[in-house]
Amino acid sequence: MTMKEEFKRIRHEYGKKELLESDIKSNPFEQFTIWFSEAVEQNLPDSNAMCLSTVSGQGRPSSRILLLKDFDESGFCFFTNYDSRKGIELENNPYGSMVFFWPELERQIRIEGIIEKLDTKKSDAYFNERPIGSRTAAAVSPQSEVIANREELDKMVQEFSEKHGENLKRPDFWGGYKLIPDLFEFWQGRKNRLNDRIEYKFEKKAWIHRRLAP
Repeated sequence: MTMKEEFKRIRHEYGKKELLESDIKSNPFEQFTIWFSEAVEQNLPDSNAMCLSTVSGQGRPSSRILLLKDFDESGFCFFTNYDSRKGIELENNPYGSMVFFWPELERQIRIEGIIEKLDTKKSDAYFNERPIGSRTAAAVSPQSEVIANREELDKMVQEFSEKHGENLKRPDFWGGYKLIPDLFEFWQGRKNRLNDRIEYKFEKKAWIHRRLAP
């Protein structure tokens, strides 16, 4: 089978649900909560996984999958190494986007806005909630830097664990960010790729919504 034939074979026709203006909330955070809760309630794998995109000072974009760790009407929170590629890019260009995709529900949500660091108390609180292995990894890994091999990383972890045990404090180079949205797009798959797309945009201190063509 050729690659072209493979692509034809994996084509999926959407059509489980619809997204109509009569069904949506006027507040995009409420609409997000409804969809996110449904994904969680259905035990979808990694329902809080998202694609985070940032842009370098030279205009070059990069994307990666992260986990959403908290949200409310002030924004959407995630945690990482401040010295990582995304951390450096956010220092130069604080705008980014998130995309959540739940294929089982034939839905995705795109969120755009400015990204700011969380205060140290919130970063400390989350860091201390993490399992010891995850805290050690955060403290040890020189994220996004080149290392010789896996053995080097394992050795770094072992030596750090032997020295510090479970007595760990959050390193200054690791913590949280919050994306403060000014745009949402809710996408529901429909038949023949005539997908429903509702965009919310924050204009003149209020959220307005409108339908986009598929």
